[in-house]
Amino acid sequence: MSNPSTVLVIEEDSQKRQIYKSVLEFVEQEGRITDCRHWKETLTQSNTISAIILGDCGSDETLLKVFNGVREVDTALPIIRLVDKNNKIPKNQSEIEASVQSNSFMKLELPLKYAQLTEVLHQATVFSASKEKTGETRSAELFRSLVGNSRSVRNVREMMGQVADSEATVLILGESGTGKEVVARNLHYNSNRRNKPFVPVNCGAIPADLLESELFGHEKGAFTGAISARQGRFELAEGGTLFLDEIGDMSLHMQVKMLRVLQERTYERVGSNKSMKADVRIVAATHRNLEQLIKEGRFREDLFYRLNVFPIEMPPLYERLDDIPLLINELIARMEAEKRGSVRLTPAAVMALCQYRWPGNVRELANLIERLIIMYPYGVVDFADLPEKFRPKGKVVMADEVAEEKAFVAEDYAVSNMLFDDQAAESPRLPSEGIDLKEHLSNLEFNLIKQALDDAGGVVAHAAKRLKMRRTTLVEKLRKYGLQRQSESSVL
Repeated sequence: MSNPSTVLVIEEDSQKRQIYKSVLEFVEQEGRITDCRHWKETLTQSNTISAIILGDCGSDETLLKVFNGVREVDTALPIIRLVDKNNKIPKNQSEIEASVQSNSFMKLELPLKYAQLTEVLHQATVFSASKEKTGETRSAELFRSLVGNSRSVRNVREMMGQVADSEATVLILGESGTGKEVVARNLHYNSNRRNKPFVPVNCGAIPADLLESELFGHEKGAFTGAISARQGRFELAEGGTLFLDEIGDMSLHMQVKMLRVLQERTYERVGSNKSMKADVRIVAATHRNLEQLIKEGRFREDLFYRLNVFPIEMPPLYERLDDIPLLINELIARMEAEKRGSVRLTPAAVMALCQYRWPGNVRELANLIERLIIMYPYGVVDFADLPEKFRPKGKVVMADEVAEEKAFVAEDYAVSNMLFDDQAAESPRLPSEGIDLKEHLSNLEFNLIKQALDDAGGVVAHAAKRLKMRRTTLVEKLRKYGLQRQSESSVL
């Protein structure tokens, strides 16, 4: 796909178009805008469009015409439907609106939230890029697995995009529960082998004396109990991807055999001398330090270099605590989609979870969310409702500090897709490492002023009204922070 990729916004209201364009610029996404009459010219004249954001078209008939028209131009282009959550949906939802939403790549609720917008745009961009390589459609669910906006997660995504469509052997490193198999599956489904099997095998869960038969298969009578011939995982994965999980637990005897397969791309079934070709891509993973195992004589150095062609290191959850609100949102959404119940967490509860070290990583967080859903089905979980080990010891915010601290919570609350219930929030707690209160308040004021200006299309008077302050006061603050504003006379 051409770089940089561009998002095309189709919206009939000119003021809304400018607001959406400003929002895209704020999240550092190239955006173009057009109305519901001239979208086709804009779309066909550009080869960088990676996604469509479809807003209001005035009528259901025009909306359906635009939606079907985009599909005719490019059936693979992701269409993101903007939905105003203040409307009474689905009670007053028309059949056309319901059809457009269900057939869109995703829907995006208004008013826009930073975390939701960036995550949806990322999924749409990856989805569009993958189809440009393959020419085929894949489920959007595959791109929702690696949730987060932290630098480490973005780095993992970038590396996956570089290696997915190659034949290189990938070694995924990281602690247990960080999502190594999620990465392996995404690599497979974004490769040209995606129509062939993805076969996982846990090398640590299979006894050493049975692993050879499990991987390579065996002939009838090869050993006691071999009453018939059996295919191994290499045969089952023919043409696809073989995922060797916990390869650091593999015995030295099997490491020798695995090295030969990687070098010669051939193997034999147990009890046979007939060589078989191994047309599989190897993706391996381990939570162990292989270089340390090499020093201890427990892992072959030559096998390590065969596996370590393209290493991807998964970050532990304690290094990406900013992603926890997004992860909570995603995990609850999955539980709801699977009809396993739901739960809501207050900002105070989420702040507490952001201070926990998470030795079990994302898997531990998923287990906690499932536990909370069982304990408080469709309820609200506050700080005091969390299991004791998830409640950090620290200074409790005093009553006269609650108002200012709630402002901080509101910012986090917006970033986590409005997952929490405002009325359920209790007094939050300060982070254990403390904060620079003056700097935090200044940053919060700057961000809120910028959001108000963006929402108001640059009209200072409208932004001041939203912030419930005098226009002259806002002008002074704009000068203080060096924010540029448009001429009010030029904005309708």
